[in-house]
Amino acid sequence: MEKHRCGWCKGDALYEKYHDEEWGVPVKDDKTLFEFLTLETFQAGLSWITILRKRENFRKAFDNFDYKKIALYDQEKINCLLQDPGIIRNKLKINSTVSNAISFMEVQKEFGSFSNYIWKFVDHKPIKNSIVDYKKAPGNTALSDKVSKDLKKRGFKFVGSTVIYAHMQATGMVNDHEVNCFRYDEV
Repeated sequence: MEKHRCGWCKGDALYEKYHDEEWGVPVKDDKTLFEFLTLETFQAGLSWITILRKRENFRKAFDNFDYKKIALYDQEKINCLLQDPGIIRNKLKINSTVSNAISFMEVQKEFGSFSNYIWKFVDHKPIKNSIVDYKKAPGNTALSDKVSKDLKKRGFKFVGSTVIYAHMQATGMVNDHEVNCFRYDEV
């Protein structure tokens, strides 16, 4: 018998693998949090599957999301990224990745880790929602508004409330698996 999955991922093997193995699993590792934050910022205005299909290219282009290296990118490196057909070649998003890496490390200095900072918004435990149909899931919430506002205050770019809510879903801060999805209770 086939497992019931959230409706948004059905029919694409890459989407299903991401859904089954990653989406909604609580992430506390700073490097992975930075990767997801970066990918979410590049997704703004695009579909998530577009980003997933380019994920390995992003990893290669951005030094495996090593934020310490990314914070030091110079104009020459940025120009190379702008020529890389394997990623989304948006100048503002590429530049924001560099400035977000710098802001990310500032948050680490203040809170000990980015994980400590971001997870404090949910008291360090996931919020378990009761989504019946993914089409009725919110695109943002008062909490994602609050996180977005705080990140912007700290110098982060491309971190609007919808981007942040997607980040919260992806990294397990909120469990928005449909209640009849096999992953709902697993994560």
